[in-house]
Amino acid sequence: MNEELLESWLRLSTILCNNRIVSEMPYNEALICNILYRRQRRDQSGTTTATDLCRQTKMLKSQMNRTLQSMEEKNIITRRRSDTDKRQVFISLNPNAKSFQEQHAKSLQLIDMLAEKAGPEKSKAAMELFTFIADMAEEIMEDNND
Repeated sequence: MNEELLESWLRLSTILCNNRIVSEMPYNEALICNILYRRQRRDQSGTTTATDLCRQTKMLKSQMNRTLQSMEEKNIITRRRSDTDKRQVFISLNPNAKSFQEQHAKSLQLIDMLAEKAGPEKSKAAMELFTFIADMAEEIMEDNND
């Protein structure tokens, strides 16, 4: 069963990586945009810090800084220094940047097609299973890093 589970995982990963859902921008940029987008939908400020993004993406600080610099140069994000603590820099999606919005719409179209093909029950079950697996993987990885 372990071999079959590994084979299924690799097959799905290969399909998703080779037919990238996010083809218009680098994966890490799309991941950061998605985090900022979700944060924006939850609270109006939609801001976070590089430290928080590193924690959520598991990216190294140096890699995060390079990625954020590139995103700022492309006008995808904005950075604003805190008024109270000058060491803290808040990052948010640039509301004028269309590249992420267009890419996000394409991603949702793909998800809609998959959900339509699978049907509501299997789509909900898949979402619950993906969440369960992600939670378990995160827990196991954290335990192995201790």
